[in-house]
Amino acid sequence: MPSSGANFTRVWAAALNKAKLGGFHFHDLRHTGNTLAAQSGATLRDLMTRMGHSSTRAALIYQHTAMERDRAIADALGKLAEEALKPEEPKPDEQDPNVTGT
Repeated sequence: MPSSGANFTRVWAAALNKAKLGGFHFHDLRHTGNTLAAQSGATLRDLMTRMGHSSTRAALIYQHTAMERDRAIADALGKLAEEALKPEEPKPDEQDPNVTGT
């Protein structure tokens, strides 16, 4: 009788084949899930609980990707703020009332 690990491997391989995907490992789903959790705001403790770890070492890997995403978001927000703070250019049909046209 095959072990449950062998059964899982067979089912996983069949699922990948049906989805026409190759080169994926089941552990990739765990990594992706924890990366997305970190990017959505999960704390270090949240990640440790999700992964079943008692040390912060592994969870910090996922927090690092979240910090990189935070930097990209902060940069984008900074650009939006700079654009919003730029003085508006007067439209060509609007004249300054303090300037006389002679």
